[in-house]
Amino acid sequence: MKYMLLVCADGVPDPVADREIEERIGPWIEEMDRRGVRLEGHPLQSVENATTVRVRDGEVVLTDGPFAETKEFIAGYDVLECADLDEAIEVAAKHPVAKYGTIEVRPFMDS
Repeated sequence: MKYMLLVCADGVPDPVADREIEERIGPWIEEMDRRGVRLEGHPLQSVENATTVRVRDGEVVLTDGPFAETKEFIAGYDVLECADLDEAIEVAAKHPVAKYGTIEVRPFMDS
């Protein structure tokens, strides 16, 4: 089953956490690729580069920045192919950002 990991950061600068994540992300990617569970993943540019799109009363409304006023933001994503939710959770728990931020695990809808 396919799962999306939404990799969320809290937006508070932490040089120690950033350094640890940077050191651990490569080995995590290598392990998950070797296991065949990580199909793709990418970090995202900062929220300052985001554009939010809404359609209201037939008009397209654009807003710079994230969709909500919050410190937490989506910093990246990974798409997994796992046997079940338990395996997806195990993979998410090993993600280096899980120690400092949040990893949201969501199954894809069946098509």
